[in-house]
Amino acid sequence: MENSNNTATRDTNPFDDPAGPGSEASPALDAAAVLTVDRNATLTLGTDALIVLDEGLKHKRGPGNCCGFLPQFTKTTRAIPFYNILWTELNDFDVTVRYAQPSGKQGCKVGYINYTVTDKSMHAHAKRWVDALLDRAYPSNVKRRKRIKVLVNPYGGQGQALKFWTREAEPILAAARCEVDVEKTGYRGHATEIAEKLDPEGVDVVACASGDGLPHEVFNGLAKQKNARRALRKVAVTQLPCGSGNGMSLNLNGTNSPSLAAVAIVKGIRSPMDLVAITQGEKKYYSFLSQAVGIVAESDLGTESLRWMGSLRFTWGFLVRLLGQTVYPAEISLVTHSSDKQGIRQSYRRAAEEQQSMAAEHIPPYPEDEALLESAETDVPPLQYGTVNDKLPSDFETQDNPTLGNFYVGKMCWMSPDAPFFPTSLPADGLMDMVSIDGTIPRTTSISMLTSVEQGKLMDFGAVDYRKLRAYRISPRQHRSSNGLRAKLLKVLGGAGQQTEGLISIDGEKVPFEPFQAEVVPGLATVISKRGALYEYDMPREQ
Repeated sequence: MENSNNTATRDTNPFDDPAGPGSEASPALDAAAVLTVDRNATLTLGTDALIVLDEGLKHKRGPGNCCGFLPQFTKTTRAIPFYNILWTELNDFDVTVRYAQPSGKQGCKVGYINYTVTDKSMHAHAKRWVDALLDRAYPSNVKRRKRIKVLVNPYGGQGQALKFWTREAEPILAAARCEVDVEKTGYRGHATEIAEKLDPEGVDVVACASGDGLPHEVFNGLAKQKNARRALRKVAVTQLPCGSGNGMSLNLNGTNSPSLAAVAIVKGIRSPMDLVAITQGEKKYYSFLSQAVGIVAESDLGTESLRWMGSLRFTWGFLVRLLGQTVYPAEISLVTHSSDKQGIRQSYRRAAEEQQSMAAEHIPPYPEDEALLESAETDVPPLQYGTVNDKLPSDFETQDNPTLGNFYVGKMCWMSPDAPFFPTSLPADGLMDMVSIDGTIPRTTSISMLTSVEQGKLMDFGAVDYRKLRAYRISPRQHRSSNGLRAKLLKVLGGAGQQTEGLISIDGEKVPFEPFQAEVVPGLATVISKRGALYEYDMPREQ
């Protein structure tokens, strides 16, 4: 559970002065870095970790490397990365440090160390030391003791969401001294109603203990407020992964674990994120994750009868449709920013380098400027390209796709734990990433594509149209499938035996099978993330 903003190397001596040898700050820093406590123990602020030197540790089982713990230096020494430190306090002469401790294969729990300062003349020094540890644990771009509104979908994760929240996430937030207000949602759309009435001045974060459905509702609820733009800027939205689809947490927190996600939220930074405005019929709403027509939508929404297969149902449905060369005809109109795959990769790498420089200086993705917030327009920006009911602007290029196999657009990278469909996606670049594939490509190519998704190499295929878009309109047509025995068998095998119409998925939710239009609204939303300008994905250096 190592902080991704940490630029220190693994072989750095944690006892070294971060200011560097011979610096003017070294003497003062060295004096303040060590706290001598009872049991002949010392607590030292190292380069990137709290170093505990205690003879009593040799009688205890040493910690492993899970959750980011550094290896033991001796049997009496251990290191706790500052990222793992949740809170520390001095009560009278007792020093207590609470931290995220590895638990199980993919999780953590609250651990603590407690010592007493025996030299009573060192109370002022101990107070300064505790303050210095908190400064290390919470850099200048990380808010302490966040005020968090937690929305729990009790039906999420096959009814396990409440248990995940109570057992795994809640203790982490409590140990970090966050101010937490918990509310359970009771029905679809309830989170939208809660977010619409939320006071942006009283909450820093809305954390959704759910799948991706609740974050979708929260964004749209904030967008309905009277001062919608301010609400979306003030209130950061994030996810505690407790549902069947946890794309938001995978991208922002880098984990599918509720406990590790809770730590990521505690230590996360406020970051801008684009939203995608969707118009369909007379409706307008916002998408944060993805929109799909064709094989992805069908494999997700059209495999409900295969839920007994667990997460394998999506892969199975995808495979059956690929082998069946199923097509989903549609007319597609695009406002393309770039279709040059190499140029798209280069732009992504430049953004990654810029982010690393900002992270090293603890520079937030955007400043907390109250004057800017007060002077900003209160309503959400008007649509640049109109709605789906308007005449198509001249910016769009239109193409008929009678053999479309897959049309998939994302505003995030990870769509599931093993599917970085959009490896060059960025939170706030003002663009969407698009994947479009013809449904009649050879089956062998289809299989190769399926296996390449996990490696983030889908865009390498010549048969894959990968673009950066500003806007698009898609008009799907109902596919008239064959009534032959083979077609019926494939339909049943794919879990769509009772399906009578096409499917469109937006943020994993089913919407009417009719034309819709989408355009990016740059930087409209705010999220809590580990790396700000990047999602938790690292593109291979060479592809």
